[in-house]
Amino acid sequence: MLILVLGKGKTGSLVAQVARERGHGVRALDILENEHASALTAPSLAGVDVVIDFTAPEAAVENMRAVLALGSRIVVGTTGWYAQLDEMKALAMRRQGGLLYGTNFSIGVQKLFRLTADLAKLEGYTFSISETHHVTKLDAPSGTAITLRQIIEAAQPGAKVEITSHRISDAMGEHIVSATGPDDYLELKHDVRSRRCLAMGAVRAAEWLAGKQGAWDFREIFDQL
Repeated sequence: MLILVLGKGKTGSLVAQVARERGHGVRALDILENEHASALTAPSLAGVDVVIDFTAPEAAVENMRAVLALGSRIVVGTTGWYAQLDEMKALAMRRQGGLLYGTNFSIGVQKLFRLTADLAKLEGYTFSISETHHVTKLDAPSGTAITLRQIIEAAQPGAKVEITSHRISDAMGEHIVSATGPDDYLELKHDVRSRRCLAMGAVRAAEWLAGKQGAWDFREIFDQL
């Protein structure tokens, strides 16, 4: 496969490295090289099997519009753009492109989502979420924390789940789900020790998306990897 990585930050650079390790051809562009998606044209995407985006929310939306309008495929690890999700899904379907998005591409976090859904069935408990990331992360709360809140509130109609966000140094990503009852306390925790788990999930997602048409949340398909 030929993969085009958008974003040369810490995660984007690791995505490119992991893709090469898995035998794929890789091209990479940073935001300045692809300002307003200017580098995403039919000639530049010719031969590219999947684009992987780890940029910034506004840039990701521009990148998706350009890639999907050409009927190409894109994996989006950037968060903070979900107000445009319905628009992006519709564009993917209309132009027969492929969109795979997710608030977190770590397989461990996908397991955390499922454990949280089970924990959220408890009655008589108050739930809260804490998330910690690096100081340069643009969105707060994190997309992962928002997903965790949605999972809990779906199981606890009417519940209001508080999210506490912390931005500390180069923290790679910690999420804690707490359930406080009258007599006990439960906690689920996922702590990223290396961004490689995010990069590996994104590359495996790209391998899955190649040749497909439609739009999927990573939560829907990670069992198929």
